[in-house]
Amino acid sequence: MKLRTSVIAVLGMAFAAGAAHADINVGVTVSATGPAASLGIPEKNTFALMPTTIGGEKVNYIVLDDASDTTAAVKNTRKLISEDKVDIVLGSTVSPNSLAMIDVVAESGTPMISMAASARIVEPVDDKKRWVFKTPQNDAQMSTAIIEHMTNSGVKTVAFIGFADAYGEGWYEQFSSVADARKLKLVANERFNRNDTSVTGQVLKLIAARPDAILIAGSGTPAALPQKALKERGYTGKIYQTHGVANNDFLRVCGKDCEGTLLPAGPVLVASQLADSNPVKKSAIEYITKYEAAHGKGSVSTFGAHAWDTGVLLAAAAPEALKKAKPGTKEFRTALRDALENVKEVPGAHGIFTMSPTDHLGLDQRSRVMVQIQNGAWKLVK
Repeated sequence: MKLRTSVIAVLGMAFAAGAAHADINVGVTVSATGPAASLGIPEKNTFALMPTTIGGEKVNYIVLDDASDTTAAVKNTRKLISEDKVDIVLGSTVSPNSLAMIDVVAESGTPMISMAASARIVEPVDDKKRWVFKTPQNDAQMSTAIIEHMTNSGVKTVAFIGFADAYGEGWYEQFSSVADARKLKLVANERFNRNDTSVTGQVLKLIAARPDAILIAGSGTPAALPQKALKERGYTGKIYQTHGVANNDFLRVCGKDCEGTLLPAGPVLVASQLADSNPVKKSAIEYITKYEAAHGKGSVSTFGAHAWDTGVLLAAAAPEALKKAKPGTKEFRTALRDALENVKEVPGAHGIFTMSPTDHLGLDQRSRVMVQIQNGAWKLVK
């Protein structure tokens, strides 16, 4: 009887301890290999810098590679939820993967923060997308920045070439809408795949349309392909890229062919060039300092910063969720979703986040700047 009583007492203490503390399990799927690797690698590196405790609770990160593949991203998401019992999913790197993951997280009632750009990931907020948030700026915000620069620079006609997937289509949808409103004429519209090795046919059509400027809507190193082909064919007009190319791997692959290229980007890309009064500068420098301490000076990219901002949002929301439920429960996942939807004026590396029931991005115009590639480096356009 004494032994039985002792065992019951010990078990009781163990259960009491377990009730007092429970780890927050965070599932991550990134594109650390495949065509989007130049985006996914800095994201993967960033998760190693994330806080290991939030609100007094230990945080565990389970990081998986989806190899830039939609099917693998969905498989990873199912594993993280069903086997690892995560409280939240962070990822994926690219828009097609993130869009494919929505059904899985919604079905299980697990909040998700994407690191991909397409507005379709979070808009419109419906019964499924109410579980989904994202950190990169919307295509519409960046399209407006590009078109403002184009019109101010005297551009009247523009041609478009983008990825033949959700990223390219999302960009064309947003860019063409804003261009039409600003009386900017679109004279050509082409597509290419992320793993293509030639875009000669598309580039010849673009040049034949004689546009004042060309927008390339791609991400990572594959976006260098059309630009190099345009330069090889002698195009001398302005070339714009999207914020999807804002990393040093793109500069390395594109080389001299990208000199003078213009693009919108998050403030973190040129944080040291921002005025001290810029509200994002302090939080952007914080991320840069931590990343470069681990990976060397000049190693930061905007994509790693998107990952960092998922952690910023989690750190802001989790303490509120912990007031209502314990990690590992349906109640905690729901409370975490609700808390994410209510973050206000949270400073990240890319901007200031204020979410709402109809806005699961929460960034405003403070989250974008125009940048030009000069002498192989990023320069703030003032």
